Amino acid sequence: MPFSSSHHIDRRALLQRSGIGLGMLGLNSLFADQNDVSSTTSDNDTSSPLAPKAPHFPGRVKRVVHFFLNGGPSHVDTFDPKPTLEKYAGQAPPMSLATERKTGACMPSPFAFKKYGESGIEVSELFARTAEHIDDIAVIRSMYAQVPNHEPSLMLMNCGDSVLPRPSVGAWALYGLGSENQNLPGFISMCPNGLPVKGAENWQSGFLPGSYQGTYVDPKHSRIDKLIENIRSPHATTQVQQQQLDLLRQLNAEHQSARHDPRLETRIQSFELAFRMQMEAADAFDVADETQETHDLYGKGVHARQTMIARRLLERGVRYVQLWHGAGNVWDHHAKLEAGHRKLSAEIDQPISALLTDLKRRGMFHDTLVIWGGEFGRTPTVELTGGGAETLGRDHNHYGFSVWMAGGGVRGGTVHGATDEFGFKATENPCSVHDLHATILHLLGFDHTKLTYRYAGRDFRLTDVHGNVIKNILS
Repeated sequence: MPFSSSHHIDRRALLQRSGIGLGMLGLNSLFADQNDVSSTTSDNDTSSPLAPKAPHFPGRVKRVVHFFLNGGPSHVDTFDPKPTLEKYAGQAPPMSLATERKTGACMPSPFAFKKYGESGIEVSELFARTAEHIDDIAVIRSMYAQVPNHEPSLMLMNCGDSVLPRPSVGAWALYGLGSENQNLPGFISMCPNGLPVKGAENWQSGFLPGSYQGTYVDPKHSRIDKLIENIRSPHATTQVQQQQLDLLRQLNAEHQSARHDPRLETRIQSFELAFRMQMEAADAFDVADETQETHDLYGKGVHARQTMIARRLLERGVRYVQLWHGAGNVWDHHAKLEAGHRKLSAEIDQPISALLTDLKRRGMFHDTLVIWGGEFGRTPTVELTGGGAETLGRDHNHYGFSVWMAGGGVRGGTVHGATDEFGFKATENPCSVHDLHATILHLLGFDHTKLTYRYAGRDFRLTDVHGNVIKNILS
């Protein structure tokens, strides 16, 4: 068709029309990003975002339980003995690193260390029961974080970024693998008596669909209707609730057809999961039917109960369970560390040891990953008050601290890396939090560089542009 002057447009009009078109293409791309999970795994069952998916390669573990000692346990008082502190007791160390608060002389550990197992790894008396399993544990003594503050360090340890809002490790695990049980949340965080610092941000889904966010449970309650609010309806039978849910699903589908909002899909999934939970959650969270021998194994108290519940959840196909110690920063002992650490370790040492024993006897240890640690460690020097008096506590230390792992794919009886002779800084085989996350994903069957989610025009991953698998601790 010959060109006609009627088709002529000026330069301004051309740019305007082109700009609008490109903008619409970009908007379409953003909408597609929010729902595209094809970059991870293929899964024929698309009925639920939590449906099981295949990993990149056969994983060594299927499930994870993470004991999170929020507040920062002291590595030099637990899994990283430093006899040099005895030599320099009461003296200023020959090295100095900036910390959040003023510290003074070297403070030796008030706890005795002892060699355990065939590996002869030294562990503090605080975790003597856990140490009975040391030949199944890999201790990473060279972890380091980025800053000596709780909030950013918690975000880094849980979400891979200390500043920006990002999905948590548990959310990434659900995104990649789905859940083996559609009647329970795939990711559960338990914290007695309230929330840790940063609250639900620690188990957030971030830009991932909301279905992958962790579900918070306060295990201080023993009654199921207190543990999980509104778990039973006082007004309607199961049949009536099913009819209500079917109608709600129909109305939501009509509502969703006219708009594109992933939050609506998340809400639909949450209603349906809540309905299904009525059938199975009561059983999963009720430890009354455990044998007396099992109750004796785990001990008494809320930590024994929540650890027992964790094992029951893992048995039922829950993918990721976090066990926090308590509300706030309970392990944050800036003063009177000896009394504080002794009290808290006594609350969890037996339950941790019991879980390891229980997993072994139930044939679950080989495909379960157990993680222990906090957001950072503590200084080998004593903290000082504003007036210069000793508090008998330790300040935050992000330069070097310890984390341990046990279970499937982990080479037990192993010590990886080291801090300097005082315990200030990781000096041998330093491991970043990104390295830890890369290793967790590797054990679950993922190449951490390929587990991505396209958001706002960019592929994101848990480890960002960092992270190396810690191969030395793998079996």
